[in-house]
Amino acid sequence: MEVESLSQHTSRSFSKDLAGIHNLVLTMGGLVEEQFDRAVKAIAEADSELGLGIAESDRHVNEMEMRIDEECRRILATRAPAARDLRLIVAAMKTITDLERIGDETEKIGQLAARLATVKRPSTNFRELRNLTHHVKGMIRDALDAFARMDVQQALEVMKADEIVDEEYEAISRQSLTFMLEDPRTITREMELCWAARALERIGDHTKNICEHAIYMAHGTDIRHSSLTSVESEISLASSARQTIP
Repeated sequence: MEVESLSQHTSRSFSKDLAGIHNLVLTMGGLVEEQFDRAVKAIAEADSELGLGIAESDRHVNEMEMRIDEECRRILATRAPAARDLRLIVAAMKTITDLERIGDETEKIGQLAARLATVKRPSTNFRELRNLTHHVKGMIRDALDAFARMDVQQALEVMKADEIVDEEYEAISRQSLTFMLEDPRTITREMELCWAARALERIGDHTKNICEHAIYMAHGTDIRHSSLTSVESEISLASSARQTIP
């Protein structure tokens, strides 16, 4: 009886550890979302001070990454997790790496926002860039939601949205090149704009990675370097196989 009680206590403690990791990743994701929102606001409102201030919040993101990584390593060393539990730890460690890199790219956007605040704004008021930030913001939100709920279908939808982000980035790059060729006085502004768009495109890539980690956590399927069509097919087959197991 004592052995059974000890086993139950250990199981509850382990479950609490895993839930803690899951919640810490989502907390870190929330910090990154807030940081991204400030960067977007800095661009929209030409707020140089707000843009430069993002570096401070990025330090908090980096600290969270180190804290979660240390906790994951502790669990790996002391709990020896297997199967689904191990996948959660692996997915968490990969996800916080992508969140940290999103934070780095967001800090770059803040710095670029500070510089864009000092130049003459175009008649469009950076409409194309604002559209891109809107799509990327939605990707971050939905990716974290997919991770939280281990929602494979939502993760796949976010991955599809990354294709739109890539197309918008290419369109901004082409437009900026045209403006620079037509009027050399716009070179500085358009270069800053291109770098901001590039940072947003990279954030989209890291967000897509988070969705891949969520799918791995839920299904145990590594979908890296696979086309979306093959991923959907693979996930469908895996789901069917699970349903046929008695």
